[in-house]
Amino acid sequence: MMKKLGCLHAHHSNIEYIEQAFQSEEDLELLHFVDPGVLQHVSKGSDGVAYKVKEQIEWIISCDVDAMLITCTNYIALLENEAVFNASIPIIKIDEPFFESICNVQQPQIILFTNPATVEGTMARLHQYARQHGKSVNVEAKIIKGTFDLIMQGKKKAYNDAISQALHKLMSEQKAISVAQLSMMDAARQFEEQTAQTIIHPLRALVEVVKKQMEVTL
Repeated sequence: MMKKLGCLHAHHSNIEYIEQAFQSEEDLELLHFVDPGVLQHVSKGSDGVAYKVKEQIEWIISCDVDAMLITCTNYIALLENEAVFNASIPIIKIDEPFFESICNVQQPQIILFTNPATVEGTMARLHQYARQHGKSVNVEAKIIKGTFDLIMQGKKKAYNDAISQALHKLMSEQKAISVAQLSMMDAARQFEEQTAQTIIHPLRALVEVVKKQMEVTL
């Protein structure tokens, strides 16, 4: 029986990564919902953004999906009140499998970001997740400055090139490296192919988590 997964994104560029991750799951239909305006309002410190996201979640649930995936850590950070997620379907937060992967690494780590507006919320949730699961992390957040506007403008090659350059520079630090945003995936994969160094990213454990939450063999 076909199952529906509603996916809430802050930018359309995330769609292709989720589609690729689940491309072999023939019994799963993905429904994508995108609102780039949320990131703009977060960066301006606008009021009422969390309420807007809550409305989006309720709208997606009304589309008869079997589960929902939130792919933007900014969306998740806005909804700190867990009551928002008391829905009749599973609400899957993309950052939790990612955080679990980070918490399983013992050595010092670097988490790379391109969007400065996502750093504070993501890092707060990471440390909260670690505390709740009795783990500790030695992690430093770094921003690749001046790059996020490139992906927002559709300049994907320039964006990927900037990330790749940053990754190569960090190799000398001998630390585990993560990329925090789905938009950074292509550059991370290319870097892995060139160097054989593993980059932790949000998609590695996501598919299995979605299967478990939806309680279906896809």
